[in-house]
Formats: sequence, C-alpha cells, structure tokens
Amino acid sequence: MSAVLRDKRLLLPLGVTQLDAVLEIERQAYEFPWTHGNFIDSLAAGYVARVIYGERGEMLGYFIAMPGVDEMHLLNLTVAPAFQRQGHARFLLDELVAVCRERHAAQLWLEVRQSNERARALYLRYGFKAIGTRRGYYPASRTTHPSGREDAAVMSLQVEGADALE
Repeated sequence: MSAVLRDKRLLLPLGVTQLDAVLEIERQAYEFPWTHGNFIDSLAAGYVARVIYGERGEMLGYFIAMPGVDEMHLLNLTVAPAFQRQGHARFLLDELVAVCRERHAAQLWLEVRQSNERARALYLRYGFKAIGTRRGYYPASRTTHPSGREDAAVMSLQVEGADALE
C-alpha cells in the first residue's frame, strides 16, 4: 500500500520510523499502553498496520490488525486524545474493512474493555455485534478492579462483500 490522501487525511502503512509518535499517543490514551516491543513484534509478523495524519502533518491515529484464515482480528485502534470524536476512528475502521474485502476476510473480530463505553458504542454503531466476554483479559488498576484485571467484550462484524475464497 502506498500513501492515500482522502478527506484531507493522509493514510500510510505504519512503519518503525513512526513508532516514537505512536508510543506517545499510546501513553496519552491508555493507562496500560502497548509497549515498543508489542508494535515491533506486530510489524515483524507482517500484521496490517496503518496510520493517519491530518492536513497539518499531525498524527491522528493508527490501527494494527492480525490476518487469519477468512478473518481479521483488530488488535489496536487508537486515535490521539486531542483528535477523538472527529470521525477518525470510523475512518480507520473503513480502511480496515476495505483491507478485509481485499483479503477475503469475511469476519472482523476485536476485544474492547468493558469500561470503554465510547469505543463499544462506536463499534455497535458501526455494525459490530457483541458476541461474548473474555474474563480478566486486560490489566487494570486495583483501585477500580480488585483483581487487577478487567473483562473484555468480544465483538464481531460480518464484512459484506468479503466472501471467503473457496
């Protein structure tokens, strides 16, 4: 994939040279951010990774997704806190769904923290269905979760036009 300019946003493959900026967004957005190693491992494994920039060259967000047989698993979708609620997450989801279609991945899966009501609502509006729960999936503050773990909602989207290859 090469650079794509849409709606004054620049979409690029995520690479190692962008990781400092990505890690800064991770630290701003999450109490338990992904590590440099998590990103390096994902890139080395060849996962689908994209980043978007705004018209002034500012990094707005990114996603990383793991391809599987006839499916895709969204591992991380993050929009910088200063740019949230402006449609960038939906833009990234649109790109990921386009990738699913290209790769004939008919199902898109994700986990999201139970406490992340804004993200869960976005995914539901986008068409994802709540499938189940992964108990104790995420690390959490003992202040809010005595066990130090938080449950994840498992969600799935049937990708129209991405029929699996036979």
